[in-house]
Amino acid sequence: MRRRSYAEAERHGRRAERLCMLMLRLKAYRILAHHWRCPAGELDIVARRGRTLAVIEVKARADYATAAESVSMRQQSRIAMATRQFIAARPNLAALDVRFDVMLVMPYRLPRHLESAWLPA
Repeated sequence: MRRRSYAEAERHGRRAERLCMLMLRLKAYRILAHHWRCPAGELDIVARRGRTLAVIEVKARADYATAAESVSMRQQSRIAMATRQFIAARPNLAALDVRFDVMLVMPYRLPRHLESAWLPA
């Protein structure tokens, strides 16, 4: 299997994020941000449904097992720090319940949404 260049991988990741955002909208989530960056890291998708603020990491891989294992503890920590900065910049979201999700994207399949994939450290 040929390795993708950085630009190809970036395009593939953005397509996966757009597919996930569409699916989230169909599930009645409101997208608040996507590809949000700060010094602590990057948040792929931040969405709200009711009193829940879902911070969603998108992983596009060849199979579910590889995708599910690809969110390291270090990455989880960076996502949690970035989430704190995101909420600090938007105090109106501070009272919401924060949940960390993962959406797994495989070729020719609908994304799989894993809610509460991990708890913040």
